[in-house]
Amino acid sequence: MEIPIIYEDGDFLIIDKPSGLLTHPVNREDKSPSVVGWVLEKYPEIAHVHDEYGASVGEWVDLRPGIVHRLDRETSGLLLIAKTQPSFNYLKNLFAERKIKKSYLALVYGHLKNQRGVIDAPLGKVVDRSGQGRQTTRINAKNKLKEKAAVTEYEVHEEYLDYSLVEARPQTGRTHQIRAHLKSIGHPVVCDRIYAGKKMVCPFELGRLFLHAAKLSFVSPAGSAITVESDLPKELDNFLQTLPKKQK
Repeated sequence: MEIPIIYEDGDFLIIDKPSGLLTHPVNREDKSPSVVGWVLEKYPEIAHVHDEYGASVGEWVDLRPGIVHRLDRETSGLLLIAKTQPSFNYLKNLFAERKIKKSYLALVYGHLKNQRGVIDAPLGKVVDRSGQGRQTTRINAKNKLKEKAAVTEYEVHEEYLDYSLVEARPQTGRTHQIRAHLKSIGHPVVCDRIYAGKKMVCPFELGRLFLHAAKLSFVSPAGSAITVESDLPKELDNFLQTLPKKQK
């Protein structure tokens, strides 16, 4: 398995994760292809770079070597991986203090009322009858204890006949945050099997979630200002080229 490396130095690397690839295994029995599997094959020395046992991320911290944040399996784009324990601790702290700026491109159904705005809505987890977990802004007695603050800035880049291309900048790092927040304002991400619902048709010629981590900006452990960008994958860009634009 080959994964493009966008940037690398002695402290960390930034890869361009393809859609369909897990960031890390979900448990010890999970043998699905993942970024972690690739990391351990290419950088075996990273195996011991992770959170302390008993950390809030769970008991399987050794299944996430070098992983300081994650992307959903269906999401493509930039993923930051620490190569040493000091850089891991430094980068985790940057994320905790919201000092790493992230930007995503998402194609959503319909046209947003406002060209730009902020979605400030806490998220709580619910589990459906099939056991599928998802985030919701509809907080009730069952999920209130697990409610977490979540903020996403957004800006419309282009409007098509039936869709809008949106830049989303999460200010917090909740699971499925962008997907849940865009659904909460009535514009789920195209081909989102969890949040779009059955009434929203996933175009056959696309066939994947249209969400891409396009930009990362932060100060490196060495003190350098780092900004890295990733173009849309061909399958997403090609799909955009087929869409008629909305008449002004």
